[in-house]
Amino acid sequence: MSVSTCQSNELTALERQYIVLTQQGLPIVDKPYHWLAEQLGITVEQTLVMTEDFKNRGIIRRIAAVPNHYKLGYQFNGMTVWDIDDAQASKFGELVGRLPFVSHCYLRPRHLPNWNYNLFAMVHGTTKAEIQKYRSQIKDLLQDVLVERSSDDANQGITVKSNDMLTSSKILKKTGLRLKQKTIGA
Repeated sequence: MSVSTCQSNELTALERQYIVLTQQGLPIVDKPYHWLAEQLGITVEQTLVMTEDFKNRGIIRRIAAVPNHYKLGYQFNGMTVWDIDDAQASKFGELVGRLPFVSHCYLRPRHLPNWNYNLFAMVHGTTKAEIQKYRSQIKDLLQDVLVERSSDDANQGITVKSNDMLTSSKILKKTGLRLKQKTIGA
């Protein structure tokens, strides 16, 4: 069997079957791509070519482990948000992203006047105190680049916070692309 690597985002029947087989995740076996190749009736090399083709076409953005923090005992999660100097944002974003307790960190545009934060850093812990400690450590790192703003509201003069932490109250289901199982030839 040959593997089509068409350049459009139309899926061949084989490509669709690849996605259906992997949409719940790769199996936890020694050689998951060997398993997948066997299921698809193609070689491992063809499976890897198809995987790379999916990445090149943007059908797969990345392949990574997705841990369930709750099952690992990390039931306290906080998205720390920061209003930092734009000229320093990339440099300090990289520093924050390297902290061992930050799982992911990224820059986003502000939406003034309602949302003044431009740096986001996710932390996880086993207690509320633990994630507060991490927030404090990030704040110490960012102290010199935090932006202090005054509200533009005519009746206020209130200083808008330079940081905050949004905590989760429940775990949300993490999923990627999902296709319905389809009978071949249907």
